[in-house]
Amino acid sequence: QVQLAESGGGLVQAGGSLRLSCAASGNILTIHTMGWYRQAPGKQRELVATITSYVSTNYADAVKARFTISRDNANHTVYLQMNTLKPEDTAVYYCNAGLVDTWYDEYDLWGQGTQVTVSS
Repeated sequence: QVQLAESGGGLVQAGGSLRLSCAASGNILTIHTMGWYRQAPGKQRELVATITSYVSTNYADAVKARFTISRDNANHTVYLQMNTLKPEDTAVYYCNAGLVDTWYDEYDLWGQGTQVTVSS
């Protein structure tokens, strides 16, 4: 069984920074794309950033030039460095991984979410 464990959320003032981490563990054969999504109260979950196994990245327009996604393939971990945070970045942030396990089953997995709150 594969699990994702997120960490790094919290409360920060506008203009501040946070770094989120998401580590995958379990019977992993390979992980393709990893990413971060967020869901604010009353809104749908939206893409923040993704990164492929070849380190190709994609960002939502709202976070470009402020957020940086990276990954450590050896440790099955993805990071999200968030700088110049704004109150509108407040949301629950979810990690996502597209993976193949040792049973050769391929699926998308979601983390439990971590709260990021940016005060003005």
